[in-house]
Order: sequence, then structure tokens, then C-alpha cells
Amino acid sequence: MRAVVQRVTSASVSVDGQVIGAIDQGYMVLLGIAAEDKPEDLKYICDKVYNLRVFEDQEGRMNKSLADVGGNILLISQFTLMGDARKGRRPGFDCAMRPDEATKVYQDAIRYFKDTYGLEVQVGQFGADMKVQLINDGPCTILLDSTKIL
Repeated sequence: MRAVVQRVTSASVSVDGQVIGAIDQGYMVLLGIAAEDKPEDLKYICDKVYNLRVFEDQEGRMNKSLADVGGNILLISQFTLMGDARKGRRPGFDCAMRPDEATKVYQDAIRYFKDTYGLEVQVGQFGADMKVQLINDGPCTILLDSTKIL
């Protein structure tokens, strides 16, 4: 499982011209789910995202977590994070989980953030053509990978 975590001052996602999810300060998280991912991968990624200390403290150091700043999460499924472009010019997606299974894992991630951390998670629409807008704060972008498969 992979997650691209971007520290944002605001972010939103739209489908067919309608905003379906939006946050102010927090993380815009793109989530890629691999075919071999297990519940432990989901827990690892969600816990890591929530507990990352990349918000600045009074001295300007990355030392505060999402909870410390009262931030939110915009969680968007993105199978292209599982793309392998090492060969040729077109990425392959063989290691991405099938959509019917990945939908369930994506819903599990949403539930995990809500049930474990009490967050009101804003979300994209699984499998839709989405338009994402964000203001990356820093910029600060962190790549998390539960297994380092590629």
C-alpha cells in the first residue's frame, strides 16, 4: 500500500463539476492499494499518516501531528500509485488490487480513520474521474509505502 501525503492549507475534490469533499488545514492523501495488501498494511499506513509530525511548531520545526493542529484528511483512492514504469514508456498496473476488492479496502481505510482517531474524513469517489485542487503547504509531500514492493 502506498500513500502520498501532502500537507495542505486547503484541498478539495470534484466529480462532474460538483465538490464532493473539501478540507482546510490537514492532509490530502492519495491512496494506492496493491493486490497483495493485507489488513496490517492498511493499519500501518493509516497510523503512520495520522501520527506523522510534519506540521511546524513554534520554532519552525516539523514537530506537530495532525491531532496537534486539529487537522483533517481528504482521502482519495488512486490506483496509478501502483504503476510500474521501470520498463518501456507505459506504466503497468499488474500489482494494483482489482477494483471490486480495492473498494472494500478503501472503505476500510475511511472507517479506520473515523473509528480509531475520530476524524471526519472527506473522500473522493472511488473509480470516478476526479479533479483535485489543493494548496500544498511548504510544499511538504511525504511518500509512505507499507512494503516497498517497487
